[in-house]
Amino acid sequence: MKLPGNMQQMMRQAQQMQEKLAQEIAQIKVEASAGGGMVTVQMDGQKNLLSVKIDPEVAGDVEMLQDMIVAACNEAVKKVDDESKQKMGGMLGGMGLPPGLF
Repeated sequence: MKLPGNMQQMMRQAQQMQEKLAQEIAQIKVEASAGGGMVTVQMDGQKNLLSVKIDPEVAGDVEMLQDMIVAACNEAVKKVDDESKQKMGGMLGGMGLPPGLF
């Protein structure tokens, strides 16, 4: 099936934008903490955990430490989602699509 020239151009443009968006999301790096900075995590745009820093003061209380690690990771995931949506919104806005479509 052959698409009209304008449609082919739009499809190419959409594919290029998708590739650019994937590259930009891959470069995202966020940091989040819990317990007033007692636990700090870093995460990339694919939501891979890159590092965990733990203040030695909380190392003795295992339950509290576990809770803070979970809280910091959840906050990092939220930050990655927010940055990804922001980048996606900026890219899709340039395509002239109606608001709320994505």
